[in-house]
Amino acid sequence: MELTVQIIHAVLALGLILAVLLQSGKEAGLPGAIAGGAQSLFGKKKGLEEKLGKLTSVLAILFMVSSVVLAFLVGR
Repeated sequence: MELTVQIIHAVLALGLILAVLLQSGKEAGLPGAIAGGAQSLFGKKKGLEEKLGKLTSVLAILFMVSSVVLAFLVGR
């Protein structure tokens, strides 16, 4: 049981890392600083960015739950 949770935990950790790295930055560098971020407000790609954001949130929640479960299993 503990080994299964450890494997799931490792897969979730790798998935969370990949999901965070695939997201684009919120800042647009120097043009974003000059325009005040208005370019990202109007020229935003909603489809992929929203899906990656939701995926990251789900993976983070599952990672936290698996951490708690793993802590209880190891503590017994």
